[in-house]
Amino acid sequence: MRSQTHKTAAAVGALVALLASAPPARAAGPRDVTADVLADRDVTLTGDTVVTVPPGTTTYDGVFRGEGTLTVRGTGTLVLTKDSDFTLPASRQRVRILGGNHPRVTTTAADPPAVTVERGATLQYGDGGTTGLIGHFPYGTPAFRLNQDNIRVDGTLRLSLTSAYNLGTVSGSGLITQPRFLWGTWDLTSGPFAGVIDNGTQTNAGRPEYATSLPNVRKVLNQGTWTVDTPLGETVTQRMDFYQREYGSDINVQSRPGSKVILTGQYSWSNQGGDTNPSLSDPALNWTPAHKNVNKRGTNIKGANVQWGDGTTHRIFMPGTAKTVYINLLAARSRSLLTFAYDGPVTLGAPIGGGRFHDTLSAPGAGDIVVKGTKGNDVTFAAVQFYDGSTTVEKGAVLRLGSGRPGGDGGLYTGGGHYRVVNDGSLVVDNTHKSLALPRISGSGSLTQAGRATTTLTGGAITYTGETTVERGTLALRGGATLMHSRGIRLTSAAARLDAGSAGLRVVSSLSGKGTVAGAVVNDGVVSGGLSVSGDYTQSAKGELVLGARPLRVSGAVRLAGDLDLAAAGTRPARTVTVLDHRGGARTTGAFKGLKEGTRLKLADTTYRITYRGGDGNDVVLTADTASPTARARTAGAPTAQAAAPRTTGTAAEGLGWWPYVLALGLLGGLMVPSTLRRRGGRGRGGRHAAHRG
Repeated sequence: MRSQTHKTAAAVGALVALLASAPPARAAGPRDVTADVLADRDVTLTGDTVVTVPPGTTTYDGVFRGEGTLTVRGTGTLVLTKDSDFTLPASRQRVRILGGNHPRVTTTAADPPAVTVERGATLQYGDGGTTGLIGHFPYGTPAFRLNQDNIRVDGTLRLSLTSAYNLGTVSGSGLITQPRFLWGTWDLTSGPFAGVIDNGTQTNAGRPEYATSLPNVRKVLNQGTWTVDTPLGETVTQRMDFYQREYGSDINVQSRPGSKVILTGQYSWSNQGGDTNPSLSDPALNWTPAHKNVNKRGTNIKGANVQWGDGTTHRIFMPGTAKTVYINLLAARSRSLLTFAYDGPVTLGAPIGGGRFHDTLSAPGAGDIVVKGTKGNDVTFAAVQFYDGSTTVEKGAVLRLGSGRPGGDGGLYTGGGHYRVVNDGSLVVDNTHKSLALPRISGSGSLTQAGRATTTLTGGAITYTGETTVERGTLALRGGATLMHSRGIRLTSAAARLDAGSAGLRVVSSLSGKGTVAGAVVNDGVVSGGLSVSGDYTQSAKGELVLGARPLRVSGAVRLAGDLDLAAAGTRPARTVTVLDHRGGARTTGAFKGLKEGTRLKLADTTYRITYRGGDGNDVVLTADTASPTARARTAGAPTAQAAAPRTTGTAAEGLGWWPYVLALGLLGGLMVPSTLRRRGGRGRGGRHAAHRG
């Protein structure tokens, strides 16, 4: 035994020496099974395997099995007619299965590709039937079969199957294409795929069991239905651009409670570039119907929480009009929510409805809209909307109803039970032709009437607190609507008109500008000159009139009280200053506080006398007084006691006349009279006579 042991040791030593002196062995290359495939023989993989496809189409009726990888190269098309089942060797598998009561698929470190399609080659799964897929399905995932065999596509993968199937993790930069009218559904999970996907019929890019993440996909040519769904509580972002080449495609979005789908690309028509690089020669073609409506495309939001944009783009997801796109908000598990989150101006040219596919206006949309407060977010609704829910404009955002151009009028559907506008940003109405009626507007934001068409605020729920601006056209108040909550009202041009209706306008904050108020005005706040009031003007003791570059013009009765701010007259002295141009025939009644008829007051270096019977007999006018002033108004903060008062209040400007001077002189004289004279004048009636003489 010992000698045998020595012999064995010597042999081992010689073998080691031989191996040490021999050149290193070359690694074996992939096994080429092209001949087997061309002969339709089944192939058992025992490692890396390659098939070189000759030009033309090669149909393979065999199957691949075993453990290893399969690479398809060449210039032709390899068509698989039977399902193949093989896996990577266990040593190269990275995916681990975690348990749980509600499993969902999350791949953090995917296996390497089991199938690779090289550039120039085409691999086709199936020939229009239900078989021809490569995959291994060991996981006990509910409701769908997750493919363990990942695939890298640098050439073309054609999916000609009518069954439901999963591709596994997808990588590469080529083309994955499914023919049109082939009613199979494929589940597209996740992966670093950076190529183009041509969806001819149906793709599930997400389901309740998994979230699809495809951050690098260049483009999707969607010629069927692209469906996005999510697991519970998951936010899914899809950044690719979508294109349509033929009539009848759409994107359906479904999400579970607590989930959100963010779409940051654009869904456009394509008229060039083929399957591998779809594009549109002119973006304006999205807004013009094409022959046979081949550029009409749509999206159906089915009880989902969807956001267009992520604050880093201003390319709207659905560019077009009602003739080229459709958008439906539907209720499924809950009402839908659509949020706009852009960093610049975008225009929605189509109505949001709730009908079935192209018949979008057959029913109101069941959902709500949010214009998110991302920096620069400025959204125009250039079509009258048809969703029944709320519209929220967040702080910093702008929502425009109407584009200000012919054919671009917008509006909101106000007939739904969920309708309301919560405006914490800026709401601008800019219609050129179509008049709008808007009830129930709340929030801290502003409202601007910018278009030629009339906007009417109706009802008692107009409670927004921001500024109200009329730039052009008419803003009307009806049905109990007021602007008492608004922190200011401005009519910024002569073409601006505020129609207060029969109830009139009560000003509790401020009213200023150049336009016209149709109706009566009650001033409990601050009104600036330059405006025209077609009705009565009543200023209460709480009110103030501020002299402007032009007078306040009033066609009805004028009743005055409260304060008058004349700071503007001090900066532009004139011989005559008209404060209020009363164009009616009635007498002006009342007076500003401390400024009764004839009161003198000094403004800068000019002394004026106020009258309420100036002009044509009932205007409020300041006329320069050539006589020396006997009483002067004081200005708060002025360098001298004789400066003008920008806002005349109190007794300093009441025109006390001559008697305070007489009284002062009498007191001074009394101090200078000798005591003997005071005693003499104090007897009997002699004192009264002496004072009379003096």
